[in-house]
Amino acid sequence: MQTPKRIAIVGSGLVGSLLAIYLRKAGHIVHVYDRSPDIRQIQFSGRSINLAMSNRGWKALDGVGVGDAVRAIAIPMDKRAIHLVDKLNFQNYGQEGEAIYSISRGILNRKMIDLAEEAGAEFFFEQKIWDVTLKEATLHVGETERGVWEEKKYDMVFGADGAFSRIRHRMQRQSMFNYSQEFLNIGYKELNIPANADGTHKLDKNSFHIWPRGEYMLIALPNLDGSFTCTLFMPFEGENSFDLLKDQKDVELFFEKNFPDSIEVIPKLAEDFFVNPTSTLVTMKCFPWTYEDKVALIGDACHAIVPFYGQGMNAGFEDISILYEMIEKYGDDWETIFSEYQDSRKPNADAIAELSYRNFMEMSSKTADDNFLLQKKIEKLFSDKHPDKWIPLYSRVTFSNRPYAEALAIGDLQNEIMQKVLKIDNIAEIWDSKGVEDRILEMLQ
Repeated sequence: MQTPKRIAIVGSGLVGSLLAIYLRKAGHIVHVYDRSPDIRQIQFSGRSINLAMSNRGWKALDGVGVGDAVRAIAIPMDKRAIHLVDKLNFQNYGQEGEAIYSISRGILNRKMIDLAEEAGAEFFFEQKIWDVTLKEATLHVGETERGVWEEKKYDMVFGADGAFSRIRHRMQRQSMFNYSQEFLNIGYKELNIPANADGTHKLDKNSFHIWPRGEYMLIALPNLDGSFTCTLFMPFEGENSFDLLKDQKDVELFFEKNFPDSIEVIPKLAEDFFVNPTSTLVTMKCFPWTYEDKVALIGDACHAIVPFYGQGMNAGFEDISILYEMIEKYGDDWETIFSEYQDSRKPNADAIAELSYRNFMEMSSKTADDNFLLQKKIEKLFSDKHPDKWIPLYSRVTFSNRPYAEALAIGDLQNEIMQKVLKIDNIAEIWDSKGVEDRILEMLQ
C-alpha cells in the first residue's frame, strides 16, 4: 500500500477503467472523468473494431483478479479463416490451446466500469475537461471551451483520454515536448453479420475471418449473441476506395465482385454501409509521457496505433502492469515511478506501432500469397521442433509478455533467414525436409 492520494483519471475507456481498479488496489481515492455519457446507458454501435485480447491483456486483468469476469464475455479464436475469392484457407495462430479472444468493445467497456465501481472508483460522466494545470494537478471543467470553468484539485492526474487527449494537448504546450501523428490513407467502416435464427453463428465462431484483397480487406470477429462485427478497411480515394462507393448499387456490385461469399451473410450490407460512419486510422507518438510527479499519460493518449496487430488495448493494459510494477518497487517515490514507467514503455510503444503498421500488409496482401503461407508452415514446423530457438513473431507479440522492441528486432532477423530459405531450389517440395531444418539451424548460429 502507498500513502493514499486523491487521483483523477481523465477517460473512462478500457485503460482508464482498469487503471482505476489498480489505483484503488494501491489504496488511493480515484475519480474518473469522461466528457461522454455513461456508456452503460446508451446504444453502442457503428464505430467499432472488435477487440482481440491476448496474453498481455489477460496478465493485466488477472493482476487485479478481474480476468475471469472478462473471459465470460470473450470468444476464443485459435486461427485465421482466410477467404480468398475462390477458396477458404485456415491458418492456426499458435501452439495447441493458444488463442486470441474476441470481445465487443462496448460490452467490455461497460463491464470494466462496473468492475471499477465495485473496486471503489467514482465516475463522473458528461464532464468536459478543457485544460489541466500541470504543476498543481488541477483539472478545469466546464460546459464550453470558452465558458466558465470549475477547478478540481488533485494530487495527481492520469490522461487516459485517447488519441486526441486533452491532457496531452496541454502537455504539448511545454518546451521540449515531442509529438507526431500520421493518418493512414485507409479508413474503416463497421458492418454486421447477424446470427442465424437459432442464435448460432453463420461462420466458424472460433476463427478470425479475413478477406485479404491487397490494398483493402474485410475482417469479421465473433460476438456472444451469434453475430459477427465486420470491419471494411479501404483507401479513402483511388481505385477500390470509399470515394467510389456512392450508392447502394455501387456497394452491392463491389461486394459481389470482391467478397462474393460475404453477400449472403450480410443481409443489411448497403443499409449498414451508409448508416455507419467511415472512420480514420492514426498513429500518434509523443514524449515525455509524464510531468514531474503530477501528471502522466497512458494508453492511446501517449501511443495510439493502427489496429492491425490487435494490440492497442493489450499495449494499454500492459502500460498499467508496468506502472504497477514500478509502484511496488518504488513505493511513494512517484517521480521515479513515472520516470521509470515512461522510459520502459516508450521503446516498446514505438515497436508495436511499427509492427501494427507492417501487419496491415500481412493481413491484406500476404495471407493470400502462397509464398507467405509456405513461410508460415516452415516456421511452425521448425518452431515445433526447436521451441528454444524459434518463436514466430506473431506468437512472440501475442502469446508472450516479452518486450515488443525485442519482438521487432528478433522478428526482423527471423524474416531475413526465411527469405533466404524461400530461395532454396524446390523449397515447395522439400520445405519439411531435414536439409531445410539444418539450413535454418546453421543460419541461426
